[in-house]
Amino acid sequence: MNIVLLDPRQTESEIWTISAKRQLEHLRTHVDIQVGDSLKVGIREGKRYLTEIVEITEQAIKLKSIKEELVPEKLPVTLIVAMPRPKVLRRLIMDSVTLGVEKIILLHSYRVDKSYWQTPFLQQLDQYVTLGLEQAGDTIAPKIEIYKRFKPFVEDVLPSLITAECPAYVAHPYADMKMPFAIDHPCSIMIGPEGGFIPYEVDLLIKNGCQAVSLGNRIIRTETVIAYVLGRLFSTS
Repeated sequence: MNIVLLDPRQTESEIWTISAKRQLEHLRTHVDIQVGDSLKVGIREGKRYLTEIVEITEQAIKLKSIKEELVPEKLPVTLIVAMPRPKVLRRLIMDSVTLGVEKIILLHSYRVDKSYWQTPFLQQLDQYVTLGLEQAGDTIAPKIEIYKRFKPFVEDVLPSLITAECPAYVAHPYADMKMPFAIDHPCSIMIGPEGGFIPYEVDLLIKNGCQAVSLGNRIIRTETVIAYVLGRLFSTS
């Protein structure tokens, strides 16, 4: 936890209050906070501040704002991912949020087991988003959308995401074109299941405006390839 996220209602007065059990336990156990210590605090969907601890009780920690700090910038990317295995979903969401993805879309495809959509983890996405924001010191959650039908999404939704200034790429190990490097514009990137999109799906994506691009002929795990792709696309060096 590199920042404490507060609901806007907790900061309506001059003195702010941390009262959530998980946050209190973390600060007491891992940070050993004391009155007078400084603490980084973010307002959910708002600004970020450096604060000073003014009171500690069993039920709450009270703070006052010292100065405003910059919120990390988002990556201008829509990440479209075939629904992964439930155990991977948690890490995928947390890592994508930590890396600064602006929008996440979870999508069905032929090689996605239908049972994945029954996982209770889908009801816990906000918890994983919060953990990702706390790790990154961010306050703004990405928008998350879910589409359980591949063809209607590709034909009806995907084209609206694609413009000349905002292309869409599908990572495909058998594509001839290499994935771009260090781009200076927004984009959408599609990541298939660990078995990859089937040829019909790749052809449909290309027909509807996607560019098939390759990272090489290795088949990479979903949670690994996301960090790899984002690092490549938005590298600053």
